[in-house]
Amino acid sequence: MKGMKWWHSKKDVHQVTDARPSLTADIHRREISYLIKMGIRTLCLILAVVVPVPWPYRLLFIAGAVFLPYIAVIGANERGADVPPPTFQTPEANQSEIPRHRREIGS
Repeated sequence: MKGMKWWHSKKDVHQVTDARPSLTADIHRREISYLIKMGIRTLCLILAVVVPVPWPYRLLFIAGAVFLPYIAVIGANERGADVPPPTFQTPEANQSEIPRHRREIGS
C-alpha cells in the first residue's frame, strides 16, 4: 500500500441505489397494493350480483369477493423483502446506564 492515497484506502463503496426504501415509501406501496386488491374485490362483488352469467362464473366472482380481503390484508401487513426485521439491542455489561433517579430531564 505504499504510495496509495488516503482516499483510496476505503474497501466498501456504497451507492445511493443500494439504500433500502424508506418506511414511508414501503407503507405507501403496501397501501396502494391493498387499495387495488380491495377495488378488484368490490368489482367481483358487483359482477356477481349484477351481471347475468352462468353459475360457474358467478361462483368465481363470489370466490374473488370472499378471498381477496384475506389476501389484501396479508399483503398489506407484509414488510418488503429488503426491509430487515427490527433488532433489539440489549445493553452490554460495560455500558454505563443512567441511574433511575436521574432519568428525567431537569433533575
